[in-house]
Order: sequence, then C-alpha cells, then structure tokens
Amino acid sequence: MQRGLYTEEHEAFRQTVRTYVEREVLPNLDQWDADRLIGREAWRAAGRQGIVGLSGPEDCGGGGLTDYRFRNVVQEEFAKVGAASLSSSFSLQDDIVIPYVAGLATEEQRKRWLTGMCKGELIGAIAMTEPGAGSDLRGIRTTAQRVGDGWRINGSKTFITSGYQADFVIVVARTGAGTGSDAFSLIMVETGTPGFTRGRKLDKIGLPAQDTAELFFEDVVVPADHLLGAEGGALRQLMHHLPMERLSIATTAVAASDAAFGWTLDYVQQRQAFGQPIADFQNTRFVLAEIATELDVTRAYVDKAVLAVGTGDLTAVEAAKAKLWASETQGRVIDRLLQLYGGYGYMNEYPIARAYRDERVQRIFGGTSEIMKHIIGRDLVGRR
Repeated sequence: MQRGLYTEEHEAFRQTVRTYVEREVLPNLDQWDADRLIGREAWRAAGRQGIVGLSGPEDCGGGGLTDYRFRNVVQEEFAKVGAASLSSSFSLQDDIVIPYVAGLATEEQRKRWLTGMCKGELIGAIAMTEPGAGSDLRGIRTTAQRVGDGWRINGSKTFITSGYQADFVIVVARTGAGTGSDAFSLIMVETGTPGFTRGRKLDKIGLPAQDTAELFFEDVVVPADHLLGAEGGALRQLMHHLPMERLSIATTAVAASDAAFGWTLDYVQQRQAFGQPIADFQNTRFVLAEIATELDVTRAYVDKAVLAVGTGDLTAVEAAKAKLWASETQGRVIDRLLQLYGGYGYMNEYPIARAYRDERVQRIFGGTSEIMKHIIGRDLVGRR
C-alpha cells in the first residue's frame, strides 16, 4: 500500500470510507450484481458522508479538493472488497462529470445540476461513444441543430456508463459542418425530456452492477441554456479532461491489483497441496516476488502522476503512460494471481474471479491501449 503517499488527514478520511463500505457496500454487493444496478441509497449515503462529490466546489456542497489522494483512498477501500462497479461509477461522477460541469457551467447550471451531484442526489453521465464512433470522436454523427430558442438533438449513443439511471446526460453532438475542432458541442439533456429514450441495460463481461446503456435521441428539444460551455468547444474540453479520466483508470488499476495481491497472499498461505501450503513452493514465491516488484514500480509512476494533479502539472502524455502501463499491468497481474488459485480461481464466490472479469475493460475505456501508444508515440516523434 501507498503509505508514503498519504498524510494523517488522508488516513482519517480512510476510516470514514471504511465505515461507509461496512454499512452501505458490503451488505449490498451481491444484490447490486444481481440487479445490474447500484442502489440510489448508496449514492445518497456517500453524499452525506462526503465520499462522492470530492472534486465539486464547496459552494455546491462538494469537497472542493484538488488533492487526488482523497479519491485514491476511496478507490483503494472499494477495491479491497471487490466493489469495482461502485468504484467505476463514482469515478465517472467525481473525475469526469463533475469537473466538466464545474469548469463550464453557468451559475444557473451549477444550481440546477452540480449541487445535486455533489450530494449524491443526482447522477450524471457523459455520452460520447456511438455505435460507429468510439475512440474516433470526429466520427460522431449525433447532431444538435438550432431550433427557435433551443437545440434539436437526433442520434444514438452506446456503452454509456450510468446511462440507465442517470438524471442528466452531457451529450457530445455535432453542431457544425465538417470534422474540425469547432464542429462539436456539449449539450445537457435531462433524461425525462420528450424524445429521449434508454435502450437495454447492456450485459457486460464484468462490472455487472455498473449500469451501462444505449441512449437514443429522436427530435429531443432542449433550451438554448442547456449548452455547456462555448458552442463548438466540445473537442477542446474533451482533450482537456481526458488526462484526468485516464489517471482515474490508472489509479483504479493499481488499487485493484493491490487488493488482488493481498487476497492471494493470504490464500496461498492457507491453501495446501501435496502436504504443504502453496506458498512454500518455489514457483509460488517467484510469482509473488515478480508481481510485488511490478506493482511497486507501477505504483511509483502513478503516485507521481497523482501528486501532479494537485500542482496542475499532469500532462496528457503522462496520463496516457500511466493509463497504458497500469491497466496492462493489472491484466497481467490478476491473470497470474488467478492461476495460483487453480480451479477455485474460476469460481465466482472468490473475489479473484470477479476481479479477473472486471479488469478487462480497463484496457478499453478512456481510450484503448492502442490509442495511448499513439499519443505517447506522437509525442516522441514530435520531439525529434
């Protein structure tokens, strides 16, 4: 664990998170997975205890924090109990949606949406991905056309995290011609608006309780004041916020890997084969030694990126490196740890099995590993 990263204040906050986990998370994990949905009370309780909304401004009921170590504490404590779906859902709210609204919203928009999010009373989502446009944001086909004193939106989105129970969605829509950086805008759509419909709750390999949905917009008309930020400013805003999203994925990867390592370390000392604990076999110790070293090295880089958030020094390339390496490491590590369980590692009653399923998407969302390599490689070639 990252003892050197934290102060006494962070550790005191950790106790608050642990209490929340014991009361609100552990008793409900299995039901959330069965329902494929996290109960609203978990969100409201997190708001009351200051566990969600950490990045929101204080005047809206948020924590007003730029110190990402507090968010890191939340991710670590959720990872310890295998609450990956909850961790991912809260990360979307705190690391993506709230910063978008806090940074771009008018005073009226802040009152309408931001305060509720910081209190865990409103859930937000951001709709970028489309059936034919994933990492290629310039391929977005959803349109928003001016009509009277408002916008008419038509199109569809898919793989939208929190899309099934979101109260509003930040929609990335085409508002201009061509594929230039000024052709797209961000528009807020409240989910009760006529013409807005949700498709099926998507059945994923992992993160079962994290509701993920298809969204459809058929002549959805919203007022002009639902434009978030400047018209034509969507791609610039997306590029500005993506590093934070990618660091969030990297820190989640480290927390999940640490948790899986801890479970496995306990398991191999208890499980016996051929008359002795599995931990006594040289192969087991070699695997554990390699993984412990790999995690320590990964953590050192990600910790540096975490601290860079607070000073405003986190760059897009550093975030891409952190996301690429940490998510790929998570995949390698959890696969090797599961192997030490033998057949039991394939049983859903063991947290390592759930961790194995949940980690796979880490190398896809927030930009695939291949996109991260492109960003890093482009930067290297540019230097030459």
